[in-house]
Amino acid sequence: MRASRGMLGILLGLAAGLAFGAGGAVVKPVLEAGWTPGAAVFTRIAVAAVLLTIPALVALKFDLRPLWRAKWIVLLYGLVAVAGVQFAFYASLERIPVSTTLLIEYLAPIALVLFAWVRTRRLPQRVVLAGSVLAIIGLVLVIGPGMVGSGGGSLDPLGLLFALVAMIGVCVYYALGERAGDALPPIALVAAGFWVGAIALAVLGATGLLPMHAEFGDVDFLGGTAPAMVPLLVVGLVSTAFAYVAGIAAIGMLGSRLAAFLGLSEVVFAGVIGWVLLGEALSPLQLLGGAAILGGIVLVRMERRAEPETSVPLEIDLVPAADAPATSSTPHAAS
Repeated sequence: MRASRGMLGILLGLAAGLAFGAGGAVVKPVLEAGWTPGAAVFTRIAVAAVLLTIPALVALKFDLRPLWRAKWIVLLYGLVAVAGVQFAFYASLERIPVSTTLLIEYLAPIALVLFAWVRTRRLPQRVVLAGSVLAIIGLVLVIGPGMVGSGGGSLDPLGLLFALVAMIGVCVYYALGERAGDALPPIALVAAGFWVGAIALAVLGATGLLPMHAEFGDVDFLGGTAPAMVPLLVVGLVSTAFAYVAGIAAIGMLGSRLAAFLGLSEVVFAGVIGWVLLGEALSPLQLLGGAAILGGIVLVRMERRAEPETSVPLEIDLVPAADAPATSSTPHAAS
């Protein structure tokens, strides 16, 4: 049963990576039509929040008390892992190249390994260290050659800081996903987090901190044309609602470390889908980088599980003692 659960977790993690990776290719025509990234992100998150509301209520058996007891988890998830990551990512893009921002953000799995090392004071297994190095090499090969200079801007400290904040937000996404099952069904956490994130992004948009502009004309979509809201609805359903739910389920089954490395498959899937749908061919170095990322995931998967407690990279006391529910075990995003 544990082997079956692990295989299901891997499939869900890869499915989440595929869904996240497809989002960029689907939403690109919308951005080219005049939508600002902030408007597109807010729309996809708001769509996902609406779509998941009823399933989340069903999972909660229409009892909202667990949401209130887990209010700090929900707030942290929505503000940091949803809204915070998106805001910091796009704020970083305004100041440093896209390649640099992506490379820093996707170092989240490595950061989780290092944090676990510091927290437990135990050196990670050699196979995990080897997988981490291989994954970093793969990221540099996939992201660097095709994207250097595409974001514009110099490497100013504020841009690097925003990219680092985005990476920390991704780490929080995985850390909360691993322990969220104690307090809430995964789909309830995701839905509530989306509502919190959508409200936070709306406030940022209203204050002008996150530019929002939309053009409601027709855009290219799957070889034809469609209203701009059609690809955004698809992204909201597939690359946001499904991707987050599948991702959090994978974290619950695999732990945050392996799930985070599986999340790197998003980079590979995004390149392949961009190649197929947009004709953005991958170079041989990028293909080699994709293979290196997959190799790194395989090595991390080979980690021996003799000490399961080391798989928990972060300990965050989010629920005050007076509000904390009775719990037994820990079981999940994150573009």
